[in-house]
Amino acid sequence: MSKFSKMGLVKVSSFLVVILFLINGASSTTFTVVNQCNYTVWPGLLSGAGTAPLSTTGFSLNTSESRVISIPASWSGRIWGRTLCNQNATTGKFTCVTGDCGSSQIECSGAGANPPATLAEFTLNGSDNLDFFDVSLVDGYNVPMMVVPRGGANGVGKCNATGCAADLNGVCPAQLKVTVDAVAVACKSACEAFGTPEYCCSGAFGTPDKCKPSEYSAFFKKACPTAYSYAYDDGTSLFTCSGADYIITFCPPPR
Repeated sequence: MSKFSKMGLVKVSSFLVVILFLINGASSTTFTVVNQCNYTVWPGLLSGAGTAPLSTTGFSLNTSESRVISIPASWSGRIWGRTLCNQNATTGKFTCVTGDCGSSQIECSGAGANPPATLAEFTLNGSDNLDFFDVSLVDGYNVPMMVVPRGGANGVGKCNATGCAADLNGVCPAQLKVTVDAVAVACKSACEAFGTPEYCCSGAFGTPDKCKPSEYSAFFKKACPTAYSYAYDDGTSLFTCSGADYIITFCPPPR
């Protein structure tokens, strides 16, 4: 082989390595969002600061419907379910009784959920190339939700399903319960209900050694052991995977 041919082969090989690196580095994650509730849910999605935007920030899912979303590499953000939504026939304004993002449209367009709302939170391809994810009731609860990883690398991370499959609205403590026409539709966090530092893990209670579980966070934790029940509930509520896709289900069957 001539010197020129060898140099050409090296250049081509190097080019292929770069291309393969870029392809692998930019590989996306798939979220499959499923509605098993006996009512329509309007998922909302919010990307974290400095994170690539998604193809959608809100849509509707009727009972038994699902939608697949391609999530960019290294994305961080959250997804939640909005309930009891409607669009005003005169003004066109779209609003939801729970989980509303205040955009006045089905798309949330960079706005987050108005609590109380059950949240699924993700940081993909983070430290040690792991995905970090959780289901949080820190901002309260409005709909059952589970996150189930699929296809992650074996033995890498704490790659387990997490969430809250229980329907808590009807059994929510009276001080936290949100009702519409005498029907329970959501369950506030103690922070939202009372606004005090000890419940909000703020001020003098802004560190893990000062902010402890309360009787209200214990209610959430007993019903949903793998979900965040208060701000510093990391030990049993934060999960990690490598190379997984995720199924996010509203109103999953009991586990």
